[in-house]
Amino acid sequence: MKRRTFILSAVAGAAAAITLPQQAGAAVLGRPAASARVVPMLPGRGPYSHVSSIDELRAAIASTTDGGGGTIIVADGTYAVPDGAPIDLTGAGGRWNKPLTIMAASIGGVTLTGSQSFLFQDAHDIVISGFVFTQSTTIEIAPTCNAITLSRNEFTLADIEGMHCMMVRADHTVIEYNHFHHKSTLGIFLGVEGANSTEMAENVHIHHNYFSDHSFAGDNGGEPIRLGVSPRALSSARATVEYNLFERTNGDPEAISVKSSDNVVRFNTIRDSGGGIVLRHGNRTRVESNHIIRGERGIRIYGNDHVIVNNYIGETADTAIVLGAGTVRDHYEGEPANSRNKNDAVDRVRVALNTIVGNTGGISGETHRPIPPADCVIVDNILVGDTGTLATVPTGTGFTWAGNILWGAAADGDLPAGGFIRVDPRLVRDAADVLRIGAGSPAVDAATQDHSAWVRDDIEGRKRTGAADVGAHELTPAHAMREPLTTADVGPFAP
Repeated sequence: MKRRTFILSAVAGAAAAITLPQQAGAAVLGRPAASARVVPMLPGRGPYSHVSSIDELRAAIASTTDGGGGTIIVADGTYAVPDGAPIDLTGAGGRWNKPLTIMAASIGGVTLTGSQSFLFQDAHDIVISGFVFTQSTTIEIAPTCNAITLSRNEFTLADIEGMHCMMVRADHTVIEYNHFHHKSTLGIFLGVEGANSTEMAENVHIHHNYFSDHSFAGDNGGEPIRLGVSPRALSSARATVEYNLFERTNGDPEAISVKSSDNVVRFNTIRDSGGGIVLRHGNRTRVESNHIIRGERGIRIYGNDHVIVNNYIGETADTAIVLGAGTVRDHYEGEPANSRNKNDAVDRVRVALNTIVGNTGGISGETHRPIPPADCVIVDNILVGDTGTLATVPTGTGFTWAGNILWGAAADGDLPAGGFIRVDPRLVRDAADVLRIGAGSPAVDAATQDHSAWVRDDIEGRKRTGAADVGAHELTPAHAMREPLTTADVGPFAP
């Protein structure tokens, strides 16, 4: 990505050593090539201590004053954490502007072996940075913790059937610039839940991570990211999932699985993967400015009051956007446990300014459940395809269709005549392998609705002014602030 806007954690950015530049020939997992230049940066905040054994690390943690902060630097090497005796962080922590930072001397320079690494209980304001985790148990961040950051680490845990890599249950957790990779069995890379059976951790921020190579062959249970589970659907997580790259993540039809409410999923790239973005349970999630390129699936939606804007879904093997039918109209507090895992029919979802091109189908409503989607707004999208149907919601009620541009040999579908025009949008393929409107496109300034209350810029961060251009892109000479992510933009060695 040539031009980009990053949301960097000031703490984690300071707690890292970066590699400049990321040269061709670098190792597959993002480690720098032997000829790369390692530039050390200020390692967190003082006071500083240096350790070179697990016992020294334990002593350094024990000597810190709660709330005092400081930085512990672990010498590069491989360290065996004894079974049954993890590195205990119980009660440890800094404060919001002076965290306790535990970091490897260089990114990826410290490998922890054994069944468990750190124990996160009653800990707060801690940054863990630069480690390689290989343990054979799930990394658990307990709900008694707060403000834990894991930054620029590599997670390649034991490939054990049914074992998750990481489970976050604590508020204000930050998972940033990490690489989760290589799992072939049942189990997710990263889960977010909460205390008890219905609560969600709040304000979790997941950004600039690289998820790759999940090859579980089952049809459920191998998600790269899962925000909640069915009993937690109505809990407001307020998580932000942004600037993450997914490649070859084939362990589940859901690369980002949302089973909670009030989340934001934006600026992510899913490429050559079996999973898409699925709002499986919950309400009021915003899915904005994501790229899904040449994968199996696009975006599937259940629940109420979601906003789906500015997304690009290109050349996938399935229908691009699915509006779910339900076995219940709505979930509600206190409903029987055996009801909460049922599908909640879509209500009042806004699908606008998306570009959908070259998929097996365009926008479709489900018909195999009895309760149809209702009262959705589908406006000012570009739908281009040569197979399947471009737009059909045969059992939907109360829909608003307007301003959609349809093109290609695929059937139009059942949207009303006033809801679209059939005209060539004149898409051109750019250097990032994305089809976008070009000069002279009839999509320019053609939006039929005022979208200013819903979205201010396009998928690449260019400001939308006046009447918006139809689809995900705004044709303007302004510079792109975002582009489809590559491995140079994410993971431990990203700038």
